[in-house]
Amino acid sequence: MKHLVRQDSIGSHSLWLVRLTWGILVIQVNGGQIPMTAIRLQKVIAEAGLASRRAAEKMILDGRVMVNGEIVSSLGTRVDPQRDKIVVDQQELCLRESKEYLIFYKPKKCVTTLHDPEGRRSIVDFLTKVGTRLFPVGRLDYDAEGLLVLTNDGELAHRLQHPRYGVRKVYEVKITGHPDAAALNRLRSGVQLEEGVTAPAQVEVLRTLPKACWLRVALIHGWNRQIKRMCAAVGHAVLKIKRVAYGPLRLGQLKPGSYRPLTDRELDLLSRAAGLDRKDNPRTI
Repeated sequence: MKHLVRQDSIGSHSLWLVRLTWGILVIQVNGGQIPMTAIRLQKVIAEAGLASRRAAEKMILDGRVMVNGEIVSSLGTRVDPQRDKIVVDQQELCLRESKEYLIFYKPKKCVTTLHDPEGRRSIVDFLTKVGTRLFPVGRLDYDAEGLLVLTNDGELAHRLQHPRYGVRKVYEVKITGHPDAAALNRLRSGVQLEEGVTAPAQVEVLRTLPKACWLRVALIHGWNRQIKRMCAAVGHAVLKIKRVAYGPLRLGQLKPGSYRPLTDRELDLLSRAAGLDRKDNPRTI
């Protein structure tokens, strides 16, 4: 006996998932089975290193993706990357044979995006010798500096940014003045911002200066310019921000604008932090 699970789509066809009594999933299209290699379109785009999964979803919704000659705008679309022709922004998608992972020291006065319409310096200006198209995991503000993870591994990038996995980002933050105990407690417990109350954060004073001080701030999930807005809400302007750690990764001795590949141990620890096993996240696809 067969039990219908749900209807979905693959390309322009109707797709049905059917569960057999012995627990095996069979995919059928118009009465015929399709290969089990069919996976969600946004995941294929992310795995190709073109964008993060979230950005890939927006590409699909914006009508920028075609499958076998037809525009696709449904996030439920599944494709077989070995058989279907996938075109993004009029360029055919090419699956990469290997995954790459870099730690990059983003300098100040540099945008995290791969292209800036205002013509400002971008992180790609420092990656001219990298032969693989990589994208940043998350972002750092234009005037912030520090550790940025670059990869073409869409699945790992998606998990690292998802609050479910609780991957910590650690920052050294220079602020004006000297926050009192009440201000520090507010930063730790949560500050009311436009989006809501910030999640609990780890905050400690690193050192004090005559008219400023350095804080160590650890966040699991953050909103746009969150640290700046948190500090402003308790009466202290941010002067400098430097990300020094991302999960198990450390900035170490890297200089601004330089980068290096992750070691196998670092990749293993980062994958585990994101809930992935290395056998599911090898360096080669």
